[in-house]
Amino acid sequence: MFVYSIKGNTLKFVGIVCLAAVLVLSLLLLIPHDAQTATAVNENVEAAQTAKEEKINYNKIRTNEDRIEFLSQFGWQVDSEPIEEATVKIPKTFDKVLNSYNALQQKQGLDLTKYAGKEVTRYSYKVTNYPDYSGEVTANIIVCKNRVIGGDVCSSDVDGFIRGFDFPGGNPNAGETTDVTADTSAETSAEGNSSQAETAPAETDAAAPETQAPAESASPSEAE
Repeated sequence: MFVYSIKGNTLKFVGIVCLAAVLVLSLLLLIPHDAQTATAVNENVEAAQTAKEEKINYNKIRTNEDRIEFLSQFGWQVDSEPIEEATVKIPKTFDKVLNSYNALQQKQGLDLTKYAGKEVTRYSYKVTNYPDYSGEVTANIIVCKNRVIGGDVCSSDVDGFIRGFDFPGGNPNAGETTDVTADTSAETSAEGNSSQAETAPAETDAAAPETQAPAESASPSEAE
């Protein structure tokens, strides 16, 4: 009886140890797997974000060639020289129209509120390849400290429109829709420039061009 009793207890003890080992092993297998999965997901998200940011270059936009190259990233073809170059001031307080225009900027990863009260430079180019539209189309680039901080593509015709930098139907250069994402955390400062006519342009209080598009989507011509 004594020997049997020892063996029985030993078997129970071994069984408990084995069960505990199985549970510990299961935890060790599950926890790292979840952690590795979460890490992999985070890495994929970060990689995708980085890829988007690298796809469109918003920085080091110093020359006329740089600005034309910037627009070409989206598929736009423009005249070789800007039709207008103006120093403008982004208002400290955004009204309804300017908020609507900034909503357009935010959709393409930009935000003009970070530059409120700053003087920036707006360059306007005539677009030559807007699809299925016979009217005049202008691409506007808002630059601060050699960085594109905003802009649009618009028409001031009676039946005009305004849109972001993305090309209608997708980037013709890439054969796919353009990713428009930008890191807008860079410190800002105003960049002064002379006009194309070699005279200093008059300051305005609006960063966006005039257009006759509907009020809800129009860029402001004046803002306090």
